Amino acid sequence: MKIAIIGCGYWGTHLLRNFNQSEFWDLAGACDLDENQIKKVKNNYPNLYTTNSIDDILNIQGLDAIVISTPVFSHFEIAEKSLKKGINTWIEKPMTSNSEDAQKLIDLSIENNCIINIDHTYIYTPAVRKIKELITNGELGEILYYDSIRINLGLFQHDVNVIWDLAPHDISILNYLIDKKPTAVSATGSSVIKYNEKNLESIAYITIYYEDNTLAHLNVNWLSPLKIRQIIIGGSNKMLVFDDMAVSEKIKVYDTGVKLTNREDIYETLVQYRIGDMYSPALPNKEALKEEVDHFYNCIKNKKNTDTDAHSGLLVVQTIEAANKSLINGGAKIELL
Repeated sequence: MKIAIIGCGYWGTHLLRNFNQSEFWDLAGACDLDENQIKKVKNNYPNLYTTNSIDDILNIQGLDAIVISTPVFSHFEIAEKSLKKGINTWIEKPMTSNSEDAQKLIDLSIENNCIINIDHTYIYTPAVRKIKELITNGELGEILYYDSIRINLGLFQHDVNVIWDLAPHDISILNYLIDKKPTAVSATGSSVIKYNEKNLESIAYITIYYEDNTLAHLNVNWLSPLKIRQIIIGGSNKMLVFDDMAVSEKIKVYDTGVKLTNREDIYETLVQYRIGDMYSPALPNKEALKEEVDHFYNCIKNKKNTDTDAHSGLLVVQTIEAANKSLINGGAKIELL
């Protein structure tokens, strides 16, 4: 299938490499408004058609799909043009800058029989796939809580706060792993440093609530001296730690839990702690982006939604919107419709 990429910055270079190397895709063009980025693309792909015009890209003959790897504020306008032309569309996360636009793109994709894929790349990592398998198989039991830390020093974004920048990763992972619909969100945060005269929050703490009392807590931060990418999932049977920065043993499963029992001869509930073995499942050595590139092709070919489709993208945007609304309202709980 024929594909073109709009946006050739940091992430765009990874997309170019993967689509160029794929046996399923014919990389037909690349577009960027920055002439310096186009020059870099030309150096690496001398035979590739390049342009500064989005319209020129969308008018490539026989184009099956495009990739939008541009700032979030531009996603809707480009995707709208693409979908109206009947072109399958891959959109960098987050899907759009508001949920109303995300819903419009969903409606357009249905109307024009197109597939939308949102680039939540973490969903295609071997580690997240394995965690999903463990949860689906019931090894962890009922999921009780999800606790994540995604912190580092920079990179400061000029157009969005830390929630829009970092939280989509964990919200998308959370939605994929836990097959439950969130009901409310609360968030607190601070713009510790005034960046480009803008009060963009660089630190935030987000809590997501579920109907069955499952709780998720996300810590996102641009001002940490350490880069940490860690998720803890507590289940009724076992508990799991995912450390994405670990070279080996990224996932550790702990046979650890709590059991509450009552005895007839006493009134108080007894708490029994179980501390058993730990094991680390083997993970295949696969590049997540390559897996996603292949998955996108197969879904278009078979006319089925991707694992990170537009509906999952909409839920992420809705959650971020609620978190930002809570932030403005001093951490108030915001209901998700």
